[in-house]
Amino acid sequence: MQDNYIYLDNAATTPLDPAVLAAMSPYFTERFYNASSRYAPAIANSRDLEAARGIVADLLKARPAEIIFTSGGSEGDNLALKGVLEGWELLGHPERNHLITTPVEHHANLYTARRLAEKGYRVTFLPVDGAGRVNPADVAAAITPQTALISVMLANNEIGTVQPVAEIGKIARAHGVPFHTDAVQAAGQLPLDVEALNIDLLTLAAHKFYGPKGVGLLYVRRGTPLAAQTLGGAQERNRRAGTENLPGIIGMVAAYKLATERLEYDRARFEALRDHMISGVREALPEAMLTGAEPPDRLPGHASFCFRNVEGETILLGLEERGILCSSGSACAAGSTEPSHVLTAIGLSEELAHTAVRFTLGRSTTMQEIDYVLQVLPEVISALRAG
Repeated sequence: MQDNYIYLDNAATTPLDPAVLAAMSPYFTERFYNASSRYAPAIANSRDLEAARGIVADLLKARPAEIIFTSGGSEGDNLALKGVLEGWELLGHPERNHLITTPVEHHANLYTARRLAEKGYRVTFLPVDGAGRVNPADVAAAITPQTALISVMLANNEIGTVQPVAEIGKIARAHGVPFHTDAVQAAGQLPLDVEALNIDLLTLAAHKFYGPKGVGLLYVRRGTPLAAQTLGGAQERNRRAGTENLPGIIGMVAAYKLATERLEYDRARFEALRDHMISGVREALPEAMLTGAEPPDRLPGHASFCFRNVEGETILLGLEERGILCSSGSACAAGSTEPSHVLTAIGLSEELAHTAVRFTLGRSTTMQEIDYVLQVLPEVISALRAG
């Protein structure tokens, strides 16, 4: 197996930053103590845990008590949706049983919404346009006195479209409805400010911004109904039981601090690489279809296409043989024979959806690598069509 791949699947995961690994390392070894124990070394770790909570809260313009550490994006989305709807029941408002979301959400949100519908909750899936964008007017029209939660992702993992979250948040706030956004793909590429975005709940996963896998957070604005979903100990102020993953939390906060500090630099680089990729593909393969929104209304590091009359999976294999790693969509759906739910929701046929390829750029991506992809990609597609 070669070890010099060109890696263009950063939406699936990013490599751990060496500085983040260095920050985490002591908590695996000499500072291994359980932060919930009550002897001196453990209490010191507890202080470090709370210091980390304060740092990430400040970066998000939140309060430390509003941060719940989780195992990642999927748990955060589950906790947000189930927790808020059940939270209204615990507050004595079972009539607040209506969820508004979209058909282009990550599976962690989509499948949770479907499960809630099976349990008797009412779920509205808002329509999206051909770029996967929600119309805020449709959100306003869907709200009823029974609406418990609105959940719209900030940026789509498969097609890169950025949603009008701040505008939707204003509508939600005017109606007194909590608003959740899955910001997993946006972190490290777009600024995240819970006040500016008008949101009440926000999901992050560390491994999308050069942090460790298996750790994330859910921001929950003070006063938002939330029923715990993981029961046991009193960790996270009784909202999420389980021994704290201190090395992971320290790593996530270090990674997010670094991502925030270099946000403008990375964003400008990604946009230049992305725009070169999109224009190059369109020039070399005029029949290629960009999926999602046109720049600038898409993630800085995201370029996704459909290539008619050739399977996306076979394109991936051809590119891998030439040292290029990318994907056909969400890593969480890898191996599925079903067409992308995102691509069919934006109006693509199942046949066209199966031709999708996604290139997601990262800190190590260079213009020379993009030029190599632009050289190889037409050759791969031409060979597959000829075969």
